[in-house]
Amino acid sequence: MQEDTIIGIDLGTTNSAVGVMDTGFPVLIPDAQGRRLTPSVVDFNHREPLVGAAVANSDENHASSVVYSAKRLMGRRYQELTADEMGDLAYGIVEAADGWAGIRIGDRIRMPEEVSCEVLRKLKADAEAYLDQEVMRAVISVPAYFNDVQRQKTKQAAEHAGLTVERMISEPTAAALAYGVDREYPQAKIAVYDLGGGTFDISILELNEGVFEVLSTHGNTQLGGDDIDQALVDWIKNEIAPKAGNDTLSKASEVEGRLRRVAERTKLALSSRDSVSVDLPEYNWSRTLDRAWLNRLARPVIERTRKSCLRALQDSGLRLDELNTVLLVGGQTRMPLVREVVRDIFGQTPDTSVDPDEAVARGATVQSGILSGKLQELVLLDVTPLSLGIETFGGLMNVIIPRNSTIPCKAGEVFTTAVDFQETMRVSILQGERELAADNWKLGEMTIDFQKAARGEARVGVQFEIDSNGMLQVLARDITTGKEQQVEVDSAVDVSDEDVEKMVSESVDHAFEDMEARRKIEAWTKAKRLIETTRKAMSMAGDALSDNIKREIEVALASLAEMESRGSSREIKAQIQVLDQASLPLADLLMEQAMEQAVLKALES
Repeated sequence: MQEDTIIGIDLGTTNSAVGVMDTGFPVLIPDAQGRRLTPSVVDFNHREPLVGAAVANSDENHASSVVYSAKRLMGRRYQELTADEMGDLAYGIVEAADGWAGIRIGDRIRMPEEVSCEVLRKLKADAEAYLDQEVMRAVISVPAYFNDVQRQKTKQAAEHAGLTVERMISEPTAAALAYGVDREYPQAKIAVYDLGGGTFDISILELNEGVFEVLSTHGNTQLGGDDIDQALVDWIKNEIAPKAGNDTLSKASEVEGRLRRVAERTKLALSSRDSVSVDLPEYNWSRTLDRAWLNRLARPVIERTRKSCLRALQDSGLRLDELNTVLLVGGQTRMPLVREVVRDIFGQTPDTSVDPDEAVARGATVQSGILSGKLQELVLLDVTPLSLGIETFGGLMNVIIPRNSTIPCKAGEVFTTAVDFQETMRVSILQGERELAADNWKLGEMTIDFQKAARGEARVGVQFEIDSNGMLQVLARDITTGKEQQVEVDSAVDVSDEDVEKMVSESVDHAFEDMEARRKIEAWTKAKRLIETTRKAMSMAGDALSDNIKREIEVALASLAEMESRGSSREIKAQIQVLDQASLPLADLLMEQAMEQAVLKALES
């Protein structure tokens, strides 16, 4: 990389991403944890604002100081906002100086561009860490419907983050570049259907000898995957209300957050599986939910996009049969029902060859390569035919790079030990779509040494990187000592179509039994830890525990231990709850002993 490197940025409503051209390919830059998507969320309740996954994934968010979906407010006048727009946001919207829409955080008013500035500042820092150089120039994508004021506010946010905006590219144009439409069609009419977490946009483009023109655009800034999540949350709340109490559900923001995370995970799982088990042990509630259930709740939300699509097509002056292709953008378009509705609206199967979460960022990166002179001729992007991962405790497959990821790519995760004072970790590199490691293909293996530590204390980072030639390099590093081991696999991409089809077909045929096997392993892993912890606690309690309570706990322990060979995942989880209930007096006793010891220690000092 050189000092004149230009990065490409997708500044999204829900997630943002940054990329750079590398040897002719647009490469999305991961953060320190290997994530290529950064949630566009900022928590101002810190000395320095906290940005991204650290906020979005936290159970301890300070709701009054967390700002999300700030892009909806960029360059908007307060008087323009509708009651629905303001009501959908958890934070307060106020009229700021000169009539602009501002965000109240405590006793301060923050502007939307300040929020975007913090997101851009993090993306810039991630790029600089990845490239090991200062980055000053960027191409930034904006919605096609953004007016001059909104574009100027976006530019100001970038400048305050230390970036010079070389060009703003419309999001549908960026998506078309990422899909390589200009290589397939010298002249083309294109529909770009963009359904993200919080917004929906439909744009009709015309391509003529490498020049893109947006003919029409329409959408809804208050429509997205979040609305589907809310529909699922409302359904679950209605289910558990008899046990939880409506007052508890309506007043507790932490309950709402917990249910929203459950709803989102369920929705994501059902995009690739026919059914999924959902458990809320705190409400003694468990259900197996299927895709038909999800579709019933999600269809009213998705059907709301139809009117915008037809309006955009009418405004463009084109007929349906004149469209050469329909491109999908936004993470919500992974949902099979979305693709079904899009196919029904446009009368053709949409193109799904590019990761919809990453399409705009990749297109912005391609544009950055053109401007920097590093990209003279666009090249076709290859993808990983099957998922890549490692074997984890219990013989499960943990996916690091999902199937159909565009290469080159890099991703990683941090793992910990499952046994006390473990000194080595064997890393088996796997390829395939099955839940159990034994049912996938083994590509290689390595062993990493690390310092002895109690279970769960040692941390090992595992990183997968595939270059543009399909070469897979796996790196494992002890985070404490920095000691690392590396192995290279000849090719993670050179797999025959027949083998890919066979593996994918087997994953579908065995989906139910595979998922039950995974659920049982995960449940039994939890059960073993609980048995070990309970026995240790009983030993600590000694004679202070009554014989009746000891007998009740021993019976529960014995019943749970029997489940390893004969119990289903559901039965194991049920018996875990039995043991939890039986050991409550034990937990109370240990707490009392700990408090007494603390008081005595305080008196002695």
